[in-house]
Amino acid sequence: MAKLFFGMNQSLDGYVDHDRMTPPSPKLFRHFVDQTDSLAGSLYGRHLYGLMSYWDQDQPGWDADHHAFAKAWRKAPKWVVSSTLQTVGRNATILGPDLEAEVRRLKAEAQGEIEVGGPKLAQRLTDLGLIDEYRIYLHPEVLGHGTPFFAAARPLLRLAGSEQIDDHVIRLSYIP
Repeated sequence: MAKLFFGMNQSLDGYVDHDRMTPPSPKLFRHFVDQTDSLAGSLYGRHLYGLMSYWDQDQPGWDADHHAFAKAWRKAPKWVVSSTLQTVGRNATILGPDLEAEVRRLKAEAQGEIEVGGPKLAQRLTDLGLIDEYRIYLHPEVLGHGTPFFAAARPLLRLAGSEQIDDHVIRLSYIP
């Protein structure tokens, strides 16, 4: 059975915003390459899937780690939650309208970890009791506003672990 985790970079004041946060250090980026390479797949909402599809095409100026991330992202299955998209890219599937049944099926059929992308989708899956772990990559930045990591109230969480990833970022792992 697969484990569902929601993990994102977060500011000290609780926001996620890839446009406003400092880009990941080479060490943190490598961490994400290795994590993505080991995934059973990724579960995205329409918006984040659109952003992540950037990795479907090689870009000028990429270094070896960017190529490695793209390769890992492309090989991992992707499931997209959307009522408006008609098509998705390679190795991606649009899930049907019954989110709970679809995700329970994915968890039962897959082995390993499935990453959940985006706070809004994570909120829906949390409400259904389907997220097994929350991973906060805590950055020493204060953004002041943006999209909160947690889109709404959460059940009581217990610290399951922590790991310093680089000189600035610590990963905090919480489970319900």
